[in-house]
Amino acid sequence: MPELPEVEVTRRGVEPHLLHARVVAIRLSGKALRWPLAAEAAAQVTGREVLAVGRRGKYLLVETEPGWLVIHLGMSGRLSVLPEGTALGPWDHFDLVFDGAAGRQLLRLTDPRRFGAVVWHARADGPLDEHKLLASLGIEPFSAGFDGALLHRLSRGRRTAIKQVLLAGDIVVGVGNIYASEALFLAGIRPTTPAGRLSAERCDRLAAAIRDVLGRAIQAGGSTLRDFARSDGSPGYFQLETAVYGRAGEPCRACGNPVRAIRQGQRATYWCSTCQH
Repeated sequence: MPELPEVEVTRRGVEPHLLHARVVAIRLSGKALRWPLAAEAAAQVTGREVLAVGRRGKYLLVETEPGWLVIHLGMSGRLSVLPEGTALGPWDHFDLVFDGAAGRQLLRLTDPRRFGAVVWHARADGPLDEHKLLASLGIEPFSAGFDGALLHRLSRGRRTAIKQVLLAGDIVVGVGNIYASEALFLAGIRPTTPAGRLSAERCDRLAAAIRDVLGRAIQAGGSTLRDFARSDGSPGYFQLETAVYGRAGEPCRACGNPVRAIRQGQRATYWCSTCQH
């Protein structure tokens, strides 16, 4: 599933094309995605300038004066910028046609499994951060407010394993399965440790590790395990430099002992029993 690094890489790829472009049309394939696009969205955005291309967690936000298109890539989705008139393939579901600096182009959502979606939030309906998809999200990991002190304070009393707390996204967003395993390894924390038992010092290390891992993943173009590709079609490469993720049975890059794999909440967790306590 595309997580924060993949969505941020996508945002950076499409922003130069979309920013200050004028929307010409919205076209749908007719195949249902995870949530329907409100009928009024096309009329609201047609003829409008794109004011910003943002991101909240793993949601891409295309802002116009009347409101926002909120795009979620689901399990297998990706966005591409293509010449206007490019024929729809079997897994193409949404086109945002626009006039930009390079002429008429389209932003296309391709999603074989159809768990992605494009939804509309009108400015008249209130602040975007109150939308039901965004209201319960935790803090952004690169924001000034995210640090070990916040992580320590919000994890008090939680008996759930720290790996699961990170994946829940209600404290900090964007730490998906790959990045949670990697950050916990970098911080030297066993993934099954109850979140409430982490000391302030360990939370400091974990917050720094989260920033480090996510930052390196963005620089590497995200992770391509199955379907993800950048907006220009190229893959991400972070999976080639992981310390533990996907390396069960292989030597730990730090101590040489075999990397272990367990299941937590139906997701694979990779860790080193020597380096993580």
